Amino acid sequence: MLILSKQVDWQRGDALQPESFARLFAEVDGVVHTLGTLIENANYKQAIKQGNIFGLVSSICQSMTGDRENPLEKKTGKSPRDSYNMLNRDAALRVCEAFVSSAPEDSAIRNMPRPFVYISAEDIFRPIIPARYIQSKREAEYGIEQLMADRADYRGVYIRPSLVYHAHHRPMTTPAAVLLDLSANLHSKIPPSLPTPSSVLRHLGSQLLRSANATSSLESIANALSIPPIHVDHVAEAVCVALMKPIHGVVGVREMRELIGWSEHGRETPVRPVGA
Repeated sequence: MLILSKQVDWQRGDALQPESFARLFAEVDGVVHTLGTLIENANYKQAIKQGNIFGLVSSICQSMTGDRENPLEKKTGKSPRDSYNMLNRDAALRVCEAFVSSAPEDSAIRNMPRPFVYISAEDIFRPIIPARYIQSKREAEYGIEQLMADRADYRGVYIRPSLVYHAHHRPMTTPAAVLLDLSANLHSKIPPSLPTPSSVLRHLGSQLLRSANATSSLESIANALSIPPIHVDHVAEAVCVALMKPIHGVVGVREMRELIGWSEHGRETPVRPVGA
């Protein structure tokens, strides 16, 4: 890790003020945008790192009840309710705008079309996490696609991990990852003709919202039961591969696994269109 850090040219910038870093885009092969927040109360990240379950529960409860701490509030004067929009959506769109507006130096760019990789998410956290979290992620994906419309020299890649776990950096995620992985494996072994807990939840959710242009929280729970968790290192590996391969669109957990060689080496990795 120390060797890697010495090879990195660290630059300071403000995602909401692209002029602070846009000059760098002329000589890069691609961009990976990782900025975002799961819970509007910023204390949850420290609670996860420390294994403080009471701190995590407190952050979630504050987010659900509206008592939130916006990490940008002091800086921007915005309401705490704006942090999902600012961190998950607006920052990504501002960075992407600067990227697609840059004029690459032909001698320096080796990776065309140039990728903009956005770290998005699978819809697995509702109703524990407010729906605005996943809505802001989807709005960012759509906005990036619009910015790249009719631009053959750019491509958008939308990495959608499920529960991201790490035994040391995120110790609290390991027990949940074990249970969700077991659930996903069991679901994958049940014949399609037989009902599963996730299929029942999806059916109930569709019945509840037949006339609404939305998805029920039951759909999110069904996703959590059927989509396996993924290790943070595997997400990073998949991002690196997606930067170099001519991939465009949504890359879910199973596609990430294929990218890093979990199954069928050499097979063209299918990706979902944005909005799927």
